[in-house]
Amino acid sequence: MIHWLRPDEPFPPVAAALTDPNGLLAAGGELSATRLIDAYRNGIFPWFNPGQPILWWSPDPRMVLFPAELKISRSLRKTLRNRDFEVRADTSFRAVMRACAEPRPQQEGTWIGTAMLTAYCALHEQGLAHSVETWIDGKLAGGLYGVALGRVFYGESMFTHADDASKIALVHLVRQLERWNFGMIDCQVHTAHLASVGARPIPRAGFMRKLRELVNCAGPTGRWQLDDDLTE
Repeated sequence: MIHWLRPDEPFPPVAAALTDPNGLLAAGGELSATRLIDAYRNGIFPWFNPGQPILWWSPDPRMVLFPAELKISRSLRKTLRNRDFEVRADTSFRAVMRACAEPRPQQEGTWIGTAMLTAYCALHEQGLAHSVETWIDGKLAGGLYGVALGRVFYGESMFTHADDASKIALVHLVRQLERWNFGMIDCQVHTAHLASVGARPIPRAGFMRKLRELVNCAGPTGRWQLDDDLTE
């Protein structure tokens, strides 16, 4: 049975999440900044389609990318050396979210609706949600966004309008996070793409131990600015 959250009610423990569907923990509540921060700090994230109630998840296993384990293919290394692009952080957060919300092949609709856009833009204004963007010929060609608390980055979504554009943004993000001593990138659930860049599933219990170790560490605050030499 799904636990329905009342306003201001704390989340149930993640161990109470369902196994089918994997990780469904609770429904309801609200998408306030306070609720979202509490969710991420406790290994929980929202994921629901427009028209549905807010659904909160904590799957087991959990897909994570440890920065030192990033895999870069030979072709992507060549693209990174060409430098026919510019990578920025936090200059077009709303545009990145809107691009991530666009329909994709073999996918009906989007889970990034107006409520999610409003909620994460509010987190961005607080310096907690961030975008990394690949620009080609002055146009936004790809990117990603997520939430950073302590030394954990919680990846939410990515998009690409040009070959390798999202991967370029990901490489810059991971290398910057490694310099800032971030210990883990939460990728939430398995996809072939995430596995190809080095992400791997770990038991939820292990994820929670690592999360508690990292989430209270001091991390960068405010709008992000990337170092200039991340691909060297």
